[in-house]
Amino acid sequence: MKLFAALFLYASLASAAMPSEIAARYTITTGSMTIGSVSENFARKGDSYTIQSVTRSEGMLKMFVDDEFTAESTGRVVSGNLQPLSYSEHRAKDNKRDLRSDFDWDKGVMRTVLHGESSEATLPRDTQDRISMMYQFTAMKSFGSTLIVPMADRRKIETYTYRLVEQARLSTPAGQFDTLHYQRVVTDPNEMRADVWLAKDRFNFPVRVVFDDPRRFRLEQTLVALDSR
Repeated sequence: MKLFAALFLYASLASAAMPSEIAARYTITTGSMTIGSVSENFARKGDSYTIQSVTRSEGMLKMFVDDEFTAESTGRVVSGNLQPLSYSEHRAKDNKRDLRSDFDWDKGVMRTVLHGESSEATLPRDTQDRISMMYQFTAMKSFGSTLIVPMADRRKIETYTYRLVEQARLSTPAGQFDTLHYQRVVTDPNEMRADVWLAKDRFNFPVRVVFDDPRRFRLEQTLVALDSR
């Protein structure tokens, strides 16, 4: 118990020094094959933040699907936590699938436009979008054996629960990191499984993310470069 208490205290102190700018690059692989790359930029100015994530097809996948996917999140920083105000997705070659969600915190509603149709969903406190979730880790003031986060997922909002699996030394192209390894808790075999490794000495930034979908298609996103200030 003392070890875990010290671990969470360390994570808390590291996250307190959330940087104002982050630039990160990842590779996406399935098995031994590289199929994509991700470039991300986070900027905080005062109580506002912006995040842009651009995913491009690479390798063999590019021969069949040469596309670019951009996700953007903008919002504010409230009590040290990220609070998204808008989230959007855009595909360079298929704008029919574009999405935009706006978060009305005063009324507790998320409004989404997808396929030209509008919808609303109840907005729980502390909800994150798909991109802000990753950067919320850098803003969190404490970590426990379980993390519970409401997350916007297309038209709806789902509650994601992660449990601490281990602390591990992880080697990536960007260097070696002492990490907290969290795994999503799923109860339905049709749910997406996910694991995330947070670098304790780099403001708990995600340095590796693994997705396993129900069809056993496994994607790994691994950090190759990280700059911050």
